Formats: sequence, C-alpha cells, structure tokens
Amino acid sequence: MERQDLGALFARITRRLIDAEKPLLAARGLAMWDYIVLAQLARGTAPTQLALAQAVDYDKTRLIKLLDELERRGLLTREPDPADRRARIVRLTPAGERLLAEARGDIRVMEEDLLGQLDGAERDVLLAVLPRLAENG
Repeated sequence: MERQDLGALFARITRRLIDAEKPLLAARGLAMWDYIVLAQLARGTAPTQLALAQAVDYDKTRLIKLLDELERRGLLTREPDPADRRARIVRLTPAGERLLAEARGDIRVMEEDLLGQLDGAERDVLLAVLPRLAENG
C-alpha cells in the first residue's frame, strides 16, 4: 500500500488537535487566536504589534481588535515603542502568563492522551523531529 502524502496526514492530525483544543481553550475563556497570540508573546519573539502579526501570520488590522480584547481582560499590555512612537510594544501581564500556563497545561494533558497511542521510542522520535521539520520551512 502506498503511503499517504505528508500534507494529508498533517492536515488530519492538525484538525484532530484543533478539535480537541477548542473546548479546552473555551473552558478558559480563550479562542484559538487568543491562545496563539499569548503563546507567541510568551516566546518573546514579537515585541511590536506588527512583528506579532507577522510572527503569527495574522492580518495586522484584525489583530488590533483581538489585542484590544486581550488587553481589556488584563492579559497583555501595549505601550508606545520609545524608538518609534507609531509602534506599540506588546507584553503579557502576569494574569496572561497564568492563563496561558493553565491552558497549556490542559492541552498537554490532551496531548499525553494522544501520544499514549505510541510506544516510548516512537514518541521520543516524534517529539524530537517535529520541531526540526517545523523550523526548517
């Protein structure tokens, strides 16, 4: 039997993960894009709104509304960039860090269940190679 294309396999796995994550995030009052933005900010790799939009591949004009809501909820702050007053620096608040950690914990429990289908060696290999594949694109 011919193996399936990687794109088809990854698409099915992605849909399965998203379907499992959505109710976990909703229980914490988060939508998927909220979680993506908070997780990106936690990595500290997108300090300005524009850099954040680019990092998560989200329309910068739509991102403003999402950031407004997350800021209103006390999960992040935005302040003018001293180097460019037109730019805004975005940072997680302690409340945002806590909520992200809680949501991530819920997701890790779900992932452990999914990964339980693999033996230890398979799991170790999968977790080692996926980040390499994701970063080399």
